[in-house]
Amino acid sequence: MSAGCGHNHGTFEGLSQDYKRRLWIVIAINAVMFAVEMTAGQLARSQALQADALDFFADAVTYGISLAVIGTSLKVRSLAAAAKGISLFFMGLFVFGSTLYRVFYMGMPEAPLMGAIGFLALVANLASVLLLVNYKDGDANVRSVWLCSRNDAIGNVIVMVAALGVWGTATAWPDLAVAGVMAGLFLTSSVQILTQSYREWKAGGALAITPAPDHDHAHDHDHDHAHAGTCGHGHHRPG
Repeated sequence: MSAGCGHNHGTFEGLSQDYKRRLWIVIAINAVMFAVEMTAGQLARSQALQADALDFFADAVTYGISLAVIGTSLKVRSLAAAAKGISLFFMGLFVFGSTLYRVFYMGMPEAPLMGAIGFLALVANLASVLLLVNYKDGDANVRSVWLCSRNDAIGNVIVMVAALGVWGTATAWPDLAVAGVMAGLFLTSSVQILTQSYREWKAGGALAITPAPDHDHAHDHDHDHAHAGTCGHGHHRPG
């Protein structure tokens, strides 16, 4: 249901009440999980959990932006998607930088708490993915929502892998490695969103400067053509 309607074969722009309802639910899930995971990340001293919590926060904010711009012009929607892509890019840089810092100042994460919260976050993100999977294709605004939700689910799986690694090795390196992978995921997703939003921004500009057809002229032309055809039939005499 990438277009939300079987009769519309164009790019889905989010103009569906069902899509909007699902997006509201996903926003609520992300906001709650940001608070839960950030608190747990601090308690467990887990860089991976805190990185994932930041992703929940960014998603809650950007999904709100996505809702706000549904139905606006292609150019406005592409700019909103670009803002989300830029925020993902800087979030990736932040996670990458803070992970490098932790390399030199490592505390031992609490593997059991990491695993438990990682599993809870995975359940929340799988619920979000199932809510949005039918709307994963669309314009840059819709596409960015799907990419963020997908990133969350992937991030939670690897947080749980990191928890196992921390427990098995009794070191913080698995946690730091996973945080680095998540930073890379943020950066690559931001490039995808920015690339598509730039294409749509250019397309929106082209649509804005394309002159509308002269309907009066077209109407007069059609009328004259029809009149000529009628006259021709009306005055035709066999030879």
